[in-house]
Amino acid sequence: MKTITVLGGGTGTFVVLTGIKNLPIDLGVIVTMMDSGGSTGRLRDQLGVLPPGDLRQCLVALSDAPELWRKLFLYRFEKGDFEGHNFGNIFLSALEKVSENYNQVLETASYVLKTKGKVIPVTFDKTNLCAEYENGIVLKGESHIDENHKETSRIKNAFLEPQASANPYALQRIEESNLIIIGPGDLYTSIIPIMLVEGMKERIRASQAKIVYVMNLMTKSGQTSGYTAMDHIKDLEHYLGKKPDHIIINNGKIPEDIIQWYTDHHEKPVVNDLVATCCNGTIIEEDVVDNVSIEKSRADVLTRSVLRHDSNKLSKIIQGLIAL
Repeated sequence: MKTITVLGGGTGTFVVLTGIKNLPIDLGVIVTMMDSGGSTGRLRDQLGVLPPGDLRQCLVALSDAPELWRKLFLYRFEKGDFEGHNFGNIFLSALEKVSENYNQVLETASYVLKTKGKVIPVTFDKTNLCAEYENGIVLKGESHIDENHKETSRIKNAFLEPQASANPYALQRIEESNLIIIGPGDLYTSIIPIMLVEGMKERIRASQAKIVYVMNLMTKSGQTSGYTAMDHIKDLEHYLGKKPDHIIINNGKIPEDIIQWYTDHHEKPVVNDLVATCCNGTIIEEDVVDNVSIEKSRADVLTRSVLRHDSNKLSKIIQGLIAL
């Protein structure tokens, strides 16, 4: 049985995990731990807990529990004192307060949700993502970077403050992996933060695992404004320390109404300008678009993308790469 590890967090990772969780593989996900916005940010500030949001999404994605449990962990309160909070975030934060350590938190949550795979925080240290832009602006805190929609200058340096050490289980997981899947997800707030944790970049560089990068469908304002596919790869390679082996990029049509939504938010489809030398293996051009626009909760104050990759389409491609 091959060991497959996904790196990331958020909705992109949720889509990948949902698609491949039923394959006959040893599946795990190493999750970014720098989220500081929305419900997660409020819980971090008020309770001093580790950010639960990305962990929750991965736990739900891997859940084999009845649908009601999965709906419960995704439920967001729309009014009252809990307005804007997600039940799953509150559950994990409360578990942290009564557990001996965070591994016990994850073991308990995995038991409740009957997860089919391992959810591994990249670090247990409390840290913040920071970004220095080419125009000299420095933003501290993942939420400030994520919501910096009017910024057109590129990020020239991303770093953590304070520096964080890798979870030993995350390092061990990389060493044991046959295939590492990176993305999709916001490049500077979901993907690169994992590489910034002390020990992770070095362990990935030394790994014999093949690396698959799932290219984003759209650019992200304030992070990858105006980026082409090659721009994404160059930045990823800089922080990863090596080229990906395989790149999955969309060639399917995106509905015009969805493109218009992104245009209104100063974002656009990622242009495919990939060349053969940008990876060590293959560039896979396939239709991976989920054409159903996503609606968010009225209580969710954060700007969320309305377009996703299709879980089933990605799963079929990944199955082929696992078989290589």
